[in-house]
Amino acid sequence: MMPDLGEYAVEVTVAYGVSLLALALVCFLYIRRSRSVKRALTDAEARKDA
Repeated sequence: MMPDLGEYAVEVTVAYGVSLLALALVCFLYIRRSRSVKRALTDAEARKDA
């Protein structure tokens, strides 16, 4: 249930949208960096064992 925001409905909705977009961007960057580091670590371990 959404409370009545009156004349600030657009601003609040935009703020929620921007916040969710920023959160999604941080998650995307975190996952991308995690995969990159994991790949580099796997390559380094493979070179060490070879």
